[in-house]
Amino acid sequence: MKTFGGIEQEYAEFNSASVLLQSIPYDGTSTWGKGADEAFSSFIEASENMELYDIETDSEVYKKGVHIIPEITENSSPEKVFEVVYKSTKELLKTNKFLTFFGGEHSISIGIIKAFYEHFDNITILQLDAHADLRESYLGSKYNHACAVHDASKNANLIQVGIRSMDTCEKEHLNKEKCFFAEEMYGKTDWIEKSLSLMTENVYLTIDLDVFDPSIMPATGTPEPGGLDWNTTIKYLRRVFEEKNVLGFDIVELAPMKGHKAPNFLVSKLYYKLLSYKFHL
Repeated sequence: MKTFGGIEQEYAEFNSASVLLQSIPYDGTSTWGKGADEAFSSFIEASENMELYDIETDSEVYKKGVHIIPEITENSSPEKVFEVVYKSTKELLKTNKFLTFFGGEHSISIGIIKAFYEHFDNITILQLDAHADLRESYLGSKYNHACAVHDASKNANLIQVGIRSMDTCEKEHLNKEKCFFAEEMYGKTDWIEKSLSLMTENVYLTIDLDVFDPSIMPATGTPEPGGLDWNTTIKYLRRVFEEKNVLGFDIVELAPMKGHKAPNFLVSKLYYKLLSYKFHL
């Protein structure tokens, strides 16, 4: 049986694991680059070739245990995917384990986020993304990837970081005080303190990989120029984990490129970094 990072079975069992990892390989509403439904196996393969000692935190967080739970296979419609993901996440929250999710495209986050903001009071949704994803509906569905955080914007404290692409119809749903555009972040650090000051104690993190610059993350459906670099991103995320109670996270929109393994490895490293920050800061 495959495990994250190729870890020994004793660290991958449900009962001993502090972390649950679920694949939701849905790619039904993406409109350009496809392939996010095939990302999980590439992510796991890359993780098997990663050093499991984290220098920064002087830790081996895999020993906290990472258990891969059955993936969600529903793909008949965005509405049905939302319903199944929402109900599944509500059940997973009862386990009191640290929940992590891997897409698939960004629409898979809608049901997860709803389950989290209903379960936890006064929650912040921290979105790292190139796109605002605030459309009320797109192509006939409010569960489209372009609507990924619209519901969150109405029901939770939404903080958006790295945004550099949006449609004019999204402006009415955008809170400019809580949105940090990539163009305004470049070469500056004040946005880090400001965004942290706007967060509540409890935070759920949703990361669309197109938040990164295509020079380091070309393997995504809509690679937007002008994105974040690796060191800036992990420096920021470390601060979030240090100062807030991160409740869980999802990573979405990896679309593997044949013969180009570096993006897959970046994602595996990012996932492991986040666990290291959660349990060893």
